[in-house]
Amino acid sequence: MDNAILFRALADDTRRGIVLLLLSGSYCVSALARALNVSESAVSQHLGVLRRAGLLIGEKRGHFMHYDIRRERLLDLARELEAMASTRRPQEHATSPAPDGRTPCPEDMRRRCHGIPPMRPLPMAPLTEKGH
Repeated sequence: MDNAILFRALADDTRRGIVLLLLSGSYCVSALARALNVSESAVSQHLGVLRRAGLLIGEKRGHFMHYDIRRERLLDLARELEAMASTRRPQEHATSPAPDGRTPCPEDMRRRCHGIPPMRPLPMAPLTEKGH
């Protein structure tokens, strides 16, 4: 399953709060609303986003639906983040700082990042009558 939808779902503070509560145990909408001090309607909206992201498990208990977290979805996301964080850069070229204290880009990096600078014409003195 694509993790982009999960990143978007977890981008909201309230939804992250719901996830943290559900990791500690299952809750119904009204219990989540009380714990987070938000309306039941708002909790339902947030649960819908989390459900579409594949993060929720629901179980009907009497008249109430109780929710829990699909931990394997969080673990998938954690593995993706870990892989991103462990990406190594190629060995950087050692360059000495410029007089202003900034470290210039090495030539190969400058070409890759900044492109090849356009050629600028050199200023030329106007021709005089004698030069003809």
